[in-house]
Amino acid sequence: MEIITDSNKLKEIFKQAIIEAIEEKKDMVHDLLVDALEDLAMIHAIQQGEKTGAVSRNEVFGILEGKA
Repeated sequence: MEIITDSNKLKEIFKQAIIEAIEEKKDMVHDLLVDALEDLAMIHAIQQGEKTGAVSRNEVFGILEGKA
């Protein structure tokens, strides 16, 4: 087994490994990206919610049911 001391060569090997993993596991990478984006959206929503006033349970369900 060869020990790699050149950082540019090591960087290129990592790039190739990541590209191969993405190509071979497209569905998994897609799911991971979707999960990450959903998490970011939830964080943003929570942060925005912390800046607004409280609403009643009925108001929330009315919006969700399209009544508001």
